[in-house]
Amino acid sequence: MAKNSLKTIDEFLAPKRFALIGLSRDPKKFSRAVFKELHAKGFDIYPVNPNMDDLEGIKSYHDVADLTENVKHALFMTPKVNTAGAVDHAIHSGLTHIWIQQGAETKEAVETARQNGVKLVHGACIMMHANPTGVHKFHRLLSKLFGAFPKN
Repeated sequence: MAKNSLKTIDEFLAPKRFALIGLSRDPKKFSRAVFKELHAKGFDIYPVNPNMDDLEGIKSYHDVADLTENVKHALFMTPKVNTAGAVDHAIHSGLTHIWIQQGAETKEAVETARQNGVKLVHGACIMMHANPTGVHKFHRLLSKLFGAFPKN
């Protein structure tokens, strides 16, 4: 598991606002479950998918560069083959906090984020940290019990 700090995780989540890069059009995909649950918990989520105009009445952006100025955080749920390029593009579009969802990360994407000095969380599931419920709350407990939960 990645060496993330609770401070960086809390900084990412604090504004309760982020872009979700790679949100799937398929309602059965995990990114859609993340969107739905976190939106219900009061997070302002800005979907980014070049093939989608809106999701359930919420505007979807075709490019991260089109986001409003107040969005500086992005959660990446992209296919691994696209993650490094998407991270690089987001950084050069002005995003300052990057969370690469567990399963989407690549060494190249992590290195790109580190080289550009953005705040980075990677190799972790956002659902264990954003007011977890259900199975994610249980996973959080297990993570703490086995010493894998991030520390400050």
